This record gives sequence, C-alpha cells and structure tokens, in this order.
Amino acid sequence: MKVVIIGAGVAGLGVGWRLAQAGAEVIVLERSQPGGGASWAAAGMIAVTAELLDAHAAEIEFARQSNALWPEFAEEVEAASDRVVGFARKGALIVATDAAELARLSRKAVTEPGLSMLDPGQVRALTPLVTGPQAGALWSPREAVVDNRALGMALAYAFQRAGGRLLTNEAVVRIERRNGRAAIAHTPFGLYHADVFVLAAGAWSGQLETELAPITPVKGEMIALEPPPGVALPDQVIWGHGVYVVPRDGRLFVGATAEMVGFDTAITEEAARTLRAGAENLLPAVGDWALVDQWAGLRPRAPDGLPLLGPTTVDGLWLAGGQFRNGILFAPAIAQSVTAQLMGKAAPIPAFDPRRLKA
Repeated sequence: MKVVIIGAGVAGLGVGWRLAQAGAEVIVLERSQPGGGASWAAAGMIAVTAELLDAHAAEIEFARQSNALWPEFAEEVEAASDRVVGFARKGALIVATDAAELARLSRKAVTEPGLSMLDPGQVRALTPLVTGPQAGALWSPREAVVDNRALGMALAYAFQRAGGRLLTNEAVVRIERRNGRAAIAHTPFGLYHADVFVLAAGAWSGQLETELAPITPVKGEMIALEPPPGVALPDQVIWGHGVYVVPRDGRLFVGATAEMVGFDTAITEEAARTLRAGAENLLPAVGDWALVDQWAGLRPRAPDGLPLLGPTTVDGLWLAGGQFRNGILFAPAIAQSVTAQLMGKAAPIPAFDPRRLKA
C-alpha cells in the first residue's frame, strides 16, 4: 500500500511511522518543517483529566486509552530516534477558586478512580507556590508532560528510520480526484500518486478540503516566565484562575488564550497581560519573574469539537485532525487508530468518523 500523508505534525508523523513499521510505502508532505504548527506551539501536557472535565464520553474514553499508551509510545519513539522526548508522569493540580468549582471537581473525584481532593493546606504543602485565593484542588497523579518540540523532531527521525520519506517545504495545494477517488496530491514542485491520502495538516486541513475537512483554526497564545536565580519551579502542572502553568527547562509556560481570528498568529500585549495576571493570581510569587518568551499557535477544531479520524466520503481520502486542544494527549491513540483502520484491522470510532458531519 502506498500512502501520502499531508502534514508532519505529531499526528501525521505518528500515523506515518506506524504505517512504515507495518510495511507500507509512506511519503509525508509538509508545507513547512516537521513538528511545527500546533505541535510546536503546545505546552506538552498529557492532560487526561484537566482538559476533559466536561468532554464527550467518547473523547474521555479515547483520552484514557491514549494516556495508557503514552509511556510505551515515548520509550519506543526515543529508541527509534535516539532522541529524548522528556515524557514524565508528574501529576496535575486543578485548583478551585470558589465553592461551586470545588463542588464540580469533587464530583469528578468521586466518579474517577485515582483522583483525590485536597484542602487548601494540603494544596500548599504539595505546591508551596500556590498562595493565591483557593478553596482546595483536585489532584490527578496520572497526568503527564512531554517536550512536544522534541517529540516532533523525534517522530520525524523515527519515521524516516522506519523507511518513510519526509519532504519539507512541500505544500499540497490540491488533491485531484479521478473517477470519484482521491488520486494525486499536487504541490508547486511535483505530483504524488498514492492508494490512500491522509490529510493531517492541522488548522490548514480545511483550506485543502473545505467540505470534507471543515476544520477551523483557533488561535492560542502562551508566555514563558523565568524565575530569579535560586527560585525553584513547581514540580507539577497547575490549573486555576483561567490559566495553566507547566514547568519546562527552567521556565514556566503559561497558557493559553483562545480566539477565532483566522490564521493570524501575531502575539499581543493584551494576551501577555491576561496570561500573566492569571499566573499571578494562581502563584503570586511569579509577579517578579521575567517574561522571556511569547508565541502563538493555531489549534485545529471541527464544528462539533470532536476529532476527525477515518475515511471521508471520497474514496481514498482519510482525515487525522480536529484534535483541538488535545493533539499531544491523543498522539499515540491517533497513530494506533488510524493505522489500524488503514490496514483493515479496525473500524472508525463512530463519534470521530469524519462522515458524521455529512449525515
């Protein structure tokens, strides 16, 4: 089987790597550089609890499956690429700022094994930096982090070492149909024939296939704060006051905004102020930490907010997209699910079947 994958983010590279391991002939066409886009701009959280407190049941189950896959997936990527991806299960603290939020988190703790509630004193004992207003917190020890920027490059190496072909700066501008079937991917530099095409171009997927991949970009900005010398970062991811904070390489990543502004990725002072204010409410001590970086990315969102994983109504054209805020969390499960579908070993997950949007 010959497969052309459009997009070299963690979804496209993950699927390509698994297909190459299974013996398929795979080419990945990337408009820029591997591991860019939302894969690069993310915070690297494997947020199986925090991101999915009120999610669709199918998405929660998929997240659990992917979370379980992550340790072995990370080990395998590192072994195949000879690169470190920084996977670590550090846990996450989800701070409640009032009684209503505390009650909501408490209900989650009752229904989810492994979660526990902490009172304000226990929160400060676990994370002394949390001195802002809080009513307690939900503790999720199963949450993890990964260096998403390292992961993108590691997957690119692993994919190529498995026999895949990666072409960068090769933007697909059209997918030609012949006899009702996807047949040729057109770029400014060449034509690429395949048995199957997988569209995994993130927020840009909708530009290629507006009807079949109705994915819109959602801009998210983040900042990085650096503590004074001798001041330690928190060990875990912390959520609260409208932000999350993630320790990474001596800095504290703070995210994230969400705006529907098309493909605009300009950073703004307003976003920096909003994120910093949220971080200071959560961790007052960061008020004198230096703002050392700011960036923006585009999350790919489907109309109903659920992933698009599987065949479209056009023969030979598949989607691996619409992950929205969960591209890193879902990466191992997307690679597993889409590869199994393409190899004829699994059916699409009904809630994520791209054809649902045409029903």
